[in-house]
Amino acid sequence: MNLPTTETLLLEQKDHALHITLNRPSVRNAMSLQMVHELMAVFESIKDDRSVRAVVLRGADGHFCAGGDIKDMAGARAAASKADENSDPFYTLNREFGRMITQVNAAPQVVVAVVEGAVLGGGFGLACVSDVAIAAESAKFGLPETGLGIPPAQIAPFVVNRIGLTQARRLALLGARFNGSEAARLGIVHTVCDEANIDQELQDVLAQVKRCAPEANIITKALILSVGNHELDTVLDNAAQSFSDCVQGQEGQEGTMAFIQKRRPSWAEDCKE
Repeated sequence: MNLPTTETLLLEQKDHALHITLNRPSVRNAMSLQMVHELMAVFESIKDDRSVRAVVLRGADGHFCAGGDIKDMAGARAAASKADENSDPFYTLNREFGRMITQVNAAPQVVVAVVEGAVLGGGFGLACVSDVAIAAESAKFGLPETGLGIPPAQIAPFVVNRIGLTQARRLALLGARFNGSEAARLGIVHTVCDEANIDQELQDVLAQVKRCAPEANIITKALILSVGNHELDTVLDNAAQSFSDCVQGQEGQEGTMAFIQKRRPSWAEDCKE
């Protein structure tokens, strides 16, 4: 695996999972434009790497992400004062985050978010595009943008997709703050743990990922994400073709034989019970 060099992220591959740690602890891992570009570069570098079956997103020193970096906003303001009429630094800054979160949303790997401490703004949005989200009970979630005089512009569509229009409207328009249990009730996260149990919960999730066939997971995730974005008949036509290809392919044959022979398939041979 050929990963890019990063300054705002810590990268470590453990077995079938790439662990990405947002690493700007002095600002509660607020997301700078540099971090956005580094995340995009990392996800681009692994998109075709089948040795990476899961990506774990986490923040350093007890916080996931406190949102966007105010310094970047100040920088965009300074640039805007010097920009010509054909450029808009604020648009560029905000839209880059949207491109990054779209890329993470569509990543072929299983994306697991482990969220603790601050899960605000952009961090909230990042949690909403994970396939599996594990939260500390004490985590603090919120969309504070409207209290700062700005909209949650790139985040809002993903929040709506995650929890539905009714709750998204309430959270965004009130700037509500809430803990891990409420995040689970709303469907933002799937599991809530005490901080002491989060690592074990993560290991359990990664073990479950390993029991699933890698290509089948990739195809399944793409199928799920296509729902609502294409005509239903088109979705079902594509799904039938994917099913046929998989049944006749290497994973389908191996999975069937493993079931008949009462053994684990090759992709899960070293999984623990």
